[in-house]
Amino acid sequence: MTPAEVFSETHQNLLKDGEKWMKDTATSCTIVAALVATMVFTAAITVPGGNNIDGHPVLSKQKAFVIFGISDALALFSSITSILMFLLILTSRYAEEDFLHTLPSRLVFGLITLFVSILSTMVAFGAILFLVFRDSKDWILFPIIALAGIPATLFGALQFPLLVEMIRSTYGPGIFGKQSDRVLR
Repeated sequence: MTPAEVFSETHQNLLKDGEKWMKDTATSCTIVAALVATMVFTAAITVPGGNNIDGHPVLSKQKAFVIFGISDALALFSSITSILMFLLILTSRYAEEDFLHTLPSRLVFGLITLFVSILSTMVAFGAILFLVFRDSKDWILFPIIALAGIPATLFGALQFPLLVEMIRSTYGPGIFGKQSDRVLR
């Protein structure tokens, strides 16, 4: 037997454990990304402030409304991209060689786009709160906008170590010091 065959035979449990962990992680992240996509799609078609007689949004001339529109679209596109990346992970064949670059690359890209979608959602939320409360209740506006950053901060802080480890192990130097030249596949 070659060394690769011996390694594959003696590490079958590691392959099964890795497949289970990857599926569980992808499933959890798919649910979160789907919830974000649903929420931002609903926010986009339910125009904040309503429409005027001509059918145009009442708040369309406000800078905060433009910020809302851009960040809501970015959240939608990045959450859908994240869903697609996690679905690619879930439908993978989970072959031994997939664990070297393909699956970690997809997980890294999926986590990054999920973080972008959560961050963009919070920006859209802050922009709409600014439009709603800017004239009447300054005392409530700033604490709510500050609290809106907590979910993005928590997700970033809790997932950042995993993301760094995945990037380092996938694209960093291997055990023999060779720099990886692989890109996302």
